[in-house]
Amino acid sequence: MNDTPSTPESSDEAAAVQQWADKFNNLRDELKKVIVGQDDVIEQILIAMVARGHALLEGVPGLAKTLMVHSIANALSLSFHRIQFTPDLMPSDITGTDVLQEDPVTKERSYNFVKGPIFANMVLGDEINRTPPKTQASMLESMQERMVSAGGNTYELPKPFFVLATQNPLEQEGTYPLPEAQLDRFLLFIKVGYPTASEEWDIARKVTSGELGDISPVVSAEDIISAQKLVQSMPICDQVLGYAHALVRATRPGEPEAPEFVNQWVSWGAGPRGVLSLISCAKSRALLNGRYHASVEDVQAIMAPALAHRIAPNYSGMASGITSHRIIEMLLEEIASDQAFEPPQAVTV
Repeated sequence: MNDTPSTPESSDEAAAVQQWADKFNNLRDELKKVIVGQDDVIEQILIAMVARGHALLEGVPGLAKTLMVHSIANALSLSFHRIQFTPDLMPSDITGTDVLQEDPVTKERSYNFVKGPIFANMVLGDEINRTPPKTQASMLESMQERMVSAGGNTYELPKPFFVLATQNPLEQEGTYPLPEAQLDRFLLFIKVGYPTASEEWDIARKVTSGELGDISPVVSAEDIISAQKLVQSMPICDQVLGYAHALVRATRPGEPEAPEFVNQWVSWGAGPRGVLSLISCAKSRALLNGRYHASVEDVQAIMAPALAHRIAPNYSGMASGITSHRIIEMLLEEIASDQAFEPPQAVTV
């Protein structure tokens, strides 16, 4: 069993890890000028960004989701665009379109591509489940490919590129719920809850008395890109990989590794993207906390946002009040993290 920390390969690498941890702490302090509470949500957004993924936020209206995302973009020196999804929104309203323009001197006409709001480092897709599937697909394709195709040409999106979509859990009238295959495109599914009593008190006092400060940039886009590369090169030990692998395989009903409650209450579990998400986010969380190794604690901390949207309770489970988050809690209790994990043997036919 190998859960020992990996040692950075060089002093430069060690310095980079500590430097990023310091910047993350400065970033949290800067965001506290505007955002009260929501520490877990902010951390999960940053984890997804450093892991080169996108996130879906779910929360009732009025929880300052837009303010939070805009503040993070400002603190990270990133360009920011907000797209309000509506039933009449078209794909070209997101990606951009070719416009016929006339040269004032030569009078020659030509098509020029006018970029849409998707061309930003950070894009907030507000209420993504209120727009038709065709428009949703256009947004998700841009997220996946990190480029836009129009008029026979291809345009790369800015780097870094991060989409944060929101949906309201209360409104079902006139909505277009994202299919499971499209939900799987999001690295994390982040629940935004109500503030605590003390946090709500501070919000009321600060907002009504004008005590909210201004956000200053503390991290650059280049810093984010270097952090992404550092996470990608971070080694992962077999113990952590095996634990994440075991958790994901246990979500699938009918598999030998699945506990009885999964067979009873789950319609389908996480696919291979699930274990990729767990590992990349665990490594990202480790970096944000100043470590060059991911631990089983990182996997446990990130499992709910990484897998909740990839596990579907069946009718029996829903009738019993079982949610994907409850399934995850039960799996964390069921599967011991200190057992020996080894690479599975290939099956020969």
